[in-house]
Amino acid sequence: MLESGVDLRYIQELLGHQSSKMTEIYTHVSSTSINKIKNSLDDIID
Repeated sequence: MLESGVDLRYIQELLGHQSSKMTEIYTHVSSTSINKIKNSLDDIID
């Protein structure tokens, strides 16, 4: 859900967690998603 763009707070509510910290423990982002993040410094270095 997180990788599909669902806000972490909605996931927290769905899971019934009182704390967002607890939700963060159970949510993981795949390396594929991490690799899609554009680093703004790449434009400066190129």
